[in-house]
Amino acid sequence: MGRSYSQVMPEARYDAIADFYAAKFDDIDDPATTALLDLLGPPAGLRVLDIACGHGRITRELARQGADVVGIDVSARLIAKAVAAERDQPLGIRYIHADVTPAPADLGTATFDAVTCNFGLSDIDNLDAAAAAVSGALKPAGRFVFAILHPCFPGAADVASSWPATGSYYDEGHWTAHEARSTLRRQVGAHHRMLSTYLGSLRRAGLWLDAVAEPRPAPGWDPADDADRKPVHLVVRALRAPAAAMAGSDQGACGRDRS
Repeated sequence: MGRSYSQVMPEARYDAIADFYAAKFDDIDDPATTALLDLLGPPAGLRVLDIACGHGRITRELARQGADVVGIDVSARLIAKAVAAERDQPLGIRYIHADVTPAPADLGTATFDAVTCNFGLSDIDNLDAAAAAVSGALKPAGRFVFAILHPCFPGAADVASSWPATGSYYDEGHWTAHEARSTLRRQVGAHHRMLSTYLGSLRRAGLWLDAVAEPRPAPGWDPADDADRKPVHLVVRALRAPAAAMAGSDQGACGRDRS
């Protein structure tokens, strides 16, 4: 197991709440994570990159199922927890402390069969750069599977919506929740982006939509049963297009921009 670092970075948002996050978010049987693993498919024998890996929750599960896994996260404290878990129970995971958006050289080019990201994209400031890094790391036809809070989630009793209560679905940006049961987003905030923004970033990076799941939240997730009627989670699988197709897509996009 190795560990490498990029250049010195400012403190990440999750550094201040690493203990809280690792204690509260450590299960892998929630509906969104289950859907992510289902869309990924059997990982045995695959080389997988887990971005925004945190303390290694999904990373370790992928390794337990036989994948050769690299985890990357900008939070030094969460990566330290992941490294400690690997040291205590080795699974052959390599962790990198870095911001994924500059596409660190540690990742190589077209070296991964799959990339996963479980509820991390809303924490990444530059979505286009993240999508480009994912595309660059994937082999042709490699898969990118991610889970996010559904961009269309309008909130529930004491649970923040995807966008601020004072705004609308069309107001994109980073914001901090205030609702009592949004315990994570009250501390680190999140980026709200429209569904079309996610799809556009994927397409510009040569990542083509392949499958989508919208799992219901677990029973009891919302005691008021209000969220049961609304889209809460979105899980997406996209495939990296062949180089020729990506070039054709870029030319088409340029033509549309000039029209």
